[in-house]
Amino acid sequence: MRKETILITGAGTGFGKNIAFRLAEMGYDVIAGVEVMSQVSALEQEAREKKVEIRLEQLDVRNPKDREKAWGWDIDILVNNAGIKEGGSLVDIPEENLRRQIEVNAIAPMVLTKEFARKMIKNKKGRIVFVSSISGLAANPFSGPYAASKHAVEAFAEALSMELREFKVEVATINPGPYLTGFNDREFETWKNWDDNPEERIFDYEKLAFAIPQFNPDEVTEPAIAVILGETTSYRNLIPEKMVPVIKEKMAAVWDKETDVKLGKRHPAVQKSYDAEPGMKA
Repeated sequence: MRKETILITGAGTGFGKNIAFRLAEMGYDVIAGVEVMSQVSALEQEAREKKVEIRLEQLDVRNPKDREKAWGWDIDILVNNAGIKEGGSLVDIPEENLRRQIEVNAIAPMVLTKEFARKMIKNKKGRIVFVSSISGLAANPFSGPYAASKHAVEAFAEALSMELREFKVEVATINPGPYLTGFNDREFETWKNWDDNPEERIFDYEKLAFAIPQFNPDEVTEPAIAVILGETTSYRNLIPEKMVPVIKEKMAAVWDKETDVKLGKRHPAVQKSYDAEPGMKA
């Protein structure tokens, strides 16, 4: 039988790259979408060295021409993995950065998904996987913009899963926890490129760091592939699974949260970012 054709966006680095190469090694027809052409050249060289057949395409999910080109591809599975992480408090982050965060992580993937979903509806088969985050379920200080974008992804995906069921199109989410890919630590570096007046910032970003210990990113690949291939049929898939109770507890705590508790004192989660060192391992 023909193995499925799988399009993975944001496959130039991190989870996307690891998953794309692993699926290609398994014999799947993989289209690895990368944001810029320079990534294509580097990954083509890596594919040759590993003797892996993988199709590399420039696909900036924000670019209408790139999306139009992608809609011409015949795929069975769409993996919306492309994303960025703009760190900073909502009172400090410039509007341009905030808009870019929501556009890249939420709006652009949904626009890309629309036409593929229509094809899948016509064919009465297909699978759409959104790589969300634990930040799509709970927020932390200085990750509000990113968490907002992933909460939006969660809402889009949940609605889409109900809308497409009658057409035999599956929708699932993958919610990775904190992994040491550099993605989380770079979040606390984005302030260096802000077009603003540093003297007006409320927080001192030179003293802040990602405050959560991070896991080995290699642990994500196999569980994610099981979701992508439909071997795991759970709609929501938090990786690592041992973090499920932690996130459920954090989500439930919001129902009991009060607005006036200890006003005037720094929140412990904010203090953790001041105390943390970049690249902490779990």
